[in-house]
Amino acid sequence: MGLEKNDLIKRAAEDLKKAKHAIALTGAGISTESGIPDFRGPFGIWTTDHGAERRAYQTYEKFLEDPRRYWEERLNAPSLLGDLEKAEPNPSHTALVELEKMGILKYLITQNIDGLHEKAGSRNLIEYHGSYFKLRCVKCGSRSGIKEIDLEKLRIEEKLPPLCRCGGVIKSDVVHFGEPIPIDAARRSQEEAWRCDLMLICGTSAVVYPFAQLPRLAKKHLVEKETKTESGLYLVKQVPAATIIEVNAEPTPLTEAGISDYLIRGKTGEVLPGIVQEIKGIQR
Repeated sequence: MGLEKNDLIKRAAEDLKKAKHAIALTGAGISTESGIPDFRGPFGIWTTDHGAERRAYQTYEKFLEDPRRYWEERLNAPSLLGDLEKAEPNPSHTALVELEKMGILKYLITQNIDGLHEKAGSRNLIEYHGSYFKLRCVKCGSRSGIKEIDLEKLRIEEKLPPLCRCGGVIKSDVVHFGEPIPIDAARRSQEEAWRCDLMLICGTSAVVYPFAQLPRLAKKHLVEKETKTESGLYLVKQVPAATIIEVNAEPTPLTEAGISDYLIRGKTGEVLPGIVQEIKGIQR
């Protein structure tokens, strides 16, 4: 019989407390409790509106073909995720901030573009798919806040697309389907996945690549471990360097493929604060 949810929360707390370099990966499921819809859930954006998914796959192509048209459409259309400026972090986000402040969580890598991890106070943060609240030059890769450029004024003056000081075209920092992951985010994420000895995966379906490759990369990193046999002999064998813990409402391909060591099923907004409280109990 498998461990009960509370037992798994205690196990996760103990594993995190022992870890020397723990990191977290988060997906859309962590923000649903802030009122932001996910994409592939039962009531997700793509599930309920197949046309929206098709249009999303065309966005990057439009940018490459006609950056001006891309910006005009972006400024005229509301975000599919709703009013992100009004969205507030939930207990999932604040629990991860607490783990970082404790010195346990070294880095957080998120698929989410909603800016809630940054709003909650996460500092060592990689926004793998960019941020709705930032702009990025496709030539030099420099980023700026979305309010640092008066996009509406440029639209009225017919000066779209915005241009960087280097002369490159500026687009939203959000990574669209078909667009390469920015080099800095891709490289740093791979380094952290290879370096970690614990990976906490929260609220992601683990089907979007190359993000979904990060747990597999962590699992491939092997270290030598010495074990004592019943006869008293010591054997050295290679084992995965990282313990991989999933916190998700349902099993994912990572669960089914045995990439994760164990799954804690439930809402991230309940499980993650529970883990934090258990760690505080261990530290007393």
